[in-house]
Amino acid sequence: MHRSEFAGAVAMVTGAGQGIGAAVARALAAEGAVVAAVDRNGGPLGAVAAECENVHPYLLDVSDPQAVDEVVKLIERQLGPIDVLVNVAGVLRTAPVVELADEDWAQTFAVNATGVFNTGRAVGRRMAARGRGSIVTVGSNAAGVPRAGMAAYAASKAAATMLTRCLGLELARSGVRCNIVSPGSTDTEMQRALWGADAEASERRVIDGDPAAWRVGIPLGRIAAPADIAEAVVFLASDRARHITMHDLYVDGGATLRA
Repeated sequence: MHRSEFAGAVAMVTGAGQGIGAAVARALAAEGAVVAAVDRNGGPLGAVAAECENVHPYLLDVSDPQAVDEVVKLIERQLGPIDVLVNVAGVLRTAPVVELADEDWAQTFAVNATGVFNTGRAVGRRMAARGRGSIVTVGSNAAGVPRAGMAAYAASKAAATMLTRCLGLELARSGVRCNIVSPGSTDTEMQRALWGADAEASERRVIDGDPAAWRVGIPLGRIAAPADIAEAVVFLASDRARHITMHDLYVDGGATLRA
């Protein structure tokens, strides 16, 4: 059922070309928002935009602060003031810390943490001046629980989480709310890139857990769909969550036992 909770609102979604970002763009569009779908990959982004008449594609590398400022200005000139910002853009580089390449560490932080800083600063200052707005950053449950081979990703998501909470504190009196949604294992291309050739067996290992990797399974017995994460994002971005800010909502089927 299509609702109109965001009718007339402009939402900017980064990483909107696939996975969780695409699901968020679709969900906000279904709620009536005009969506500025942002990604650095034009092909997938165009496909998402073609699905909905109120989804508009914008090419952007969120790690480039000047480009972020320019695209934010362009979005506001073409679509109107940004009411909602959803930070989803992210990359994953896996390796043990002692084997992790400098460029993988740097690239992970450039997108996952600095990208959130760049968009949050550019959009946040405009929201503050208008006295309204909602920012939601898609983090990860790995930000709160150590993961073997995922130090760069986990550390970058922890940085993005605390950055968003600090931004929320600073902007609270301006009427701007900032929250985090932290997914666990979700059925995306990023998740499947971690699996072996037998996808079914790999999925079962994620659900059951892996004692050798000190990893708890998923108590609810399923991997999340991108739409599950999108629903949580839409809630926190909406007026239904008008008295919630600086919150970190885990959507992981209980996988971290909320450690």
